[in-house]
Amino acid sequence: MKRKAVAFLLMLTLVISSLAGCGTSGDSESKTSEATEGETTASAATENTDEQQELNIAIFQGGYGDAYWNAVVELFEETHEGVTVNMTISPTIADIIRPQIVAGNPPDFIALNDTQEDGLILSLIKDRALLDITDVFEGENYAGTGTLKDDIIDGLLESTKCAPYGDGVIYLAPFNTGPQGLIYNKTAFTDNSWELPVTWDDFFALGDQIKEEDGRSLFTYQGIYPGYLEEILWPAIASAGGMEAINAICAYEEGSFNNEVVLPVLEQIQKIAADGYLLPGTVGMNHTEAQSEMLLGNAAFITNGTWMVNEMADAPTEEGFEYAMTPVPVLDEGDTRYILDAMEQFSIPLDAKNPELAKEFLRFLYSDESVALFAQHASAVFATKTARDIAKEYITEAIYNMYGIYEADNTASLLMNFEALPSNSKINVSDEVFNPITSVMNGDMTVEEWAQSVEDAFAQIRADREAE
Repeated sequence: MKRKAVAFLLMLTLVISSLAGCGTSGDSESKTSEATEGETTASAATENTDEQQELNIAIFQGGYGDAYWNAVVELFEETHEGVTVNMTISPTIADIIRPQIVAGNPPDFIALNDTQEDGLILSLIKDRALLDITDVFEGENYAGTGTLKDDIIDGLLESTKCAPYGDGVIYLAPFNTGPQGLIYNKTAFTDNSWELPVTWDDFFALGDQIKEEDGRSLFTYQGIYPGYLEEILWPAIASAGGMEAINAICAYEEGSFNNEVVLPVLEQIQKIAADGYLLPGTVGMNHTEAQSEMLLGNAAFITNGTWMVNEMADAPTEEGFEYAMTPVPVLDEGDTRYILDAMEQFSIPLDAKNPELAKEFLRFLYSDESVALFAQHASAVFATKTARDIAKEYITEAIYNMYGIYEADNTASLLMNFEALPSNSKINVSDEVFNPITSVMNGDMTVEEWAQSVEDAFAQIRADREAE
């Protein structure tokens, strides 16, 4: 095979370099590349000709393993005559390719999601060292049925996770998605003819109905870990004030949290407890306890993500329990129903040697064939609108049902991306935003006090930024 030949050439190159006294050594990180840390996979590449092209890709080997990547690389080579893909895949891929990038010899394509403060991708964003890939999404999809942008789940490409400079220019491409919202028992809603709520008024009316007809509480959450309520808070604020409201909060702007947009949302969260819709004892429960109560039918909804299926795999449930997920309520009918999401990303370095072939590879990854391979080998779902149905035969019914959240009317994904804190700041943003919820739910704090406490934390961050 072509990849074996490339590995042989690379081995030969290493031997020659060692004899010359300037070689390096290391273990193989991939069956498709013998590259060692700090050494570019391009060093052993044969010279490109009109008949032969080489694509060097760097892949983070995480929870999805390498089976999908091996399969999709093989398919890409089979369907693109004269192309050889040299793949380096490793759990430490950032450490391996960082020296290559510093030396001006980056891979052509990267699959890596490390946008934390010291992450490689974040540094590439800061240095504006990623290639503009807007044309890939504005161009035709692989099936030739429309633009690729139309195939991607709404909201992802517009987020700062894909367009980091806020100007609509896309530098990072979405890989998979991880929706978070209100999890419920599909069977209970079907058997009782309960209607899923769209607005907060619907939500509380449903709570009254359920209490009268069934006796269960409307809602519970992972009480001693109030950060789980981000799956309600951020989508609800985005629905009320648009992405402008979210972006202002993410930038710690003055007045971004204590205003006429955010306060009504905080009031809805307070009402859950104040008006008796919260499962008694919730604020003292850990995540397992609250989730168990919901699974047993003691509460109609809980906030969570798709990981709850595996996390609670051995927990008892009420009879006929079926997982499903619905978006967070909105204040007014017609408001966009945002879904807090998570995703990993693809990118192409600005200095890639073969950027056009890298773009073609990126486009190919969104093909139905690639999406099916991802589901087959990783039991996971790509960030495309049709991925759920393509993956149906390879994922559990629970996961399939939960991904149905994207098919609710008027939805869009929301990716939270707070600006980096100044190095001298001691503020924990999540704690400052969510820890007051316990006091609010217990009636010991007003929503105005909650909002002002967050404003005070944001003010300290701004002061730290000025003093840095």
